[in-house]
Amino acid sequence: MRILDRLPLGHRNDPSVQQDLNWNRQGVDLPTGLEIEWLGTAGFRLTFQGTTLLIDPFLSRARLTDVVRQRPMAVQAAIVDRLAPVADAILVGHTHFDHAVDVPHIAIAHDAPVYGSASMAHLLDLYDRADLARDVIPHQAYEVGPFTVRYRPSCHSKLVAGLAVPSGGELTCDSLDHLGAGHYRCGQVWGIAIDVAGITLYHQGSANLIDDQIRDRQVDVFLCGIAGRAWTRRFVERALRALDPTLILAHHHDDFFLPVESDMGFSLNVNLGGFAEDVARLAPDVPVRTLDPLQTVTG
Repeated sequence: MRILDRLPLGHRNDPSVQQDLNWNRQGVDLPTGLEIEWLGTAGFRLTFQGTTLLIDPFLSRARLTDVVRQRPMAVQAAIVDRLAPVADAILVGHTHFDHAVDVPHIAIAHDAPVYGSASMAHLLDLYDRADLARDVIPHQAYEVGPFTVRYRPSCHSKLVAGLAVPSGGELTCDSLDHLGAGHYRCGQVWGIAIDVAGITLYHQGSANLIDDQIRDRQVDVFLCGIAGRAWTRRFVERALRALDPTLILAHHHDDFFLPVESDMGFSLNVNLGGFAEDVARLAPDVPVRTLDPLQTVTG
């Protein structure tokens, strides 16, 4: 099979699927007071009882030409400060640029601990704030206010023609100077289980997983990153079997080279409509929901 035949270059109905599956249009069933905001890409804000967690916040964005040319990634501080005004802790699933670029700025602004990999700790050290890093231990429980967080070993989809993880390996640069997108190496990849208010959420930042490392069955809300699913063998089937979710909130299907506050675009290699069809075929009782970037649902 040719590579082009494997790529889900888009679904003719992606914009209408995004609208039809919007969570607010279907009615929200969450614990009272729990807020979930999609920050675009794999980013989320979770707030409950006055405590706010950010997951993989990426608000600065960058033009595709800047990424391709390896121009230094710049934090758009004014935008980030306005859209992420509160953070008690930050959870990072891996350290590609679209997950990690804004993390040090937000962490330093709020003196917030950052839970993640050794690569994330190294990045914070470049900002002279290694004290904010929490290099996590697999499956250990971390308490952040009303939230209990556990990191599950995971893996990234092989987006390079199904053969390799882009920018794989550890982040080892020794300076922030000239730090382009490709220098944000992936590092250890994690799935993140979060217990709060009697429910469990599970965040998967890339469409791959290590099945036997997941210890979370009957997950209430599966925050499912669908970028790269075409390159992962039976991803939807395996994720459904491992997590047995009650509801799936799809993410990482937007065009993250556009400003987060602009009209939403769609990544060409994701295919939201096809993902929804796969779930409906394999688990017709599990609803798939979407949010628009910067949209919040509240229980």
